[in-house]
Amino acid sequence: MVEEVRRQFNTIPGLMEGTVRPDYAKCVKISTDASLREMIPPGALVMLTPLIAGTFFGVETLSGVLAGALVSGIQCQTPARGAWDNAKYIEAGVSEHAKTLGPKGSECHKAAVIGDTIGDPLKDTSGPSLNILIKLMTVESLVFAPFFAEHGGSLFRI
Repeated sequence: MVEEVRRQFNTIPGLMEGTVRPDYAKCVKISTDASLREMIPPGALVMLTPLIAGTFFGVETLSGVLAGALVSGIQCQTPARGAWDNAKYIEAGVSEHAKTLGPKGSECHKAAVIGDTIGDPLKDTSGPSLNILIKLMTVESLVFAPFFAEHGGSLFRI
């Protein structure tokens, strides 16, 4: 991305002065391609975990994996988004306690600003993405349930 922006500034006359518009489409394409490439390993992990657990270790282990994914997903969804995002109330100085904790410019106030900056996108992205992760693992396990019931636990039959 940096190389593309640098290239545009070096090759497009008038871009530095603001008289010409940059090639936004090229930057969007670079970002989109990179984000899709970076999603392959986590996607493979989510897709392969139930298959490996069910095939090699059996239905009981797969049930434990799904229960663990559900519990850990809910634990990550609920407090993460609220705790980080609620830092904005300290930052805004809504209550007297917030005002004594962090007057503007204090270390507590700086931490609250950082918490609000991180928490707002986190609450909008972590919940839905973890929800998709849990549903995908569960649905995939249900689709392959007959196979796991008949052939699962192959590691213990060796």
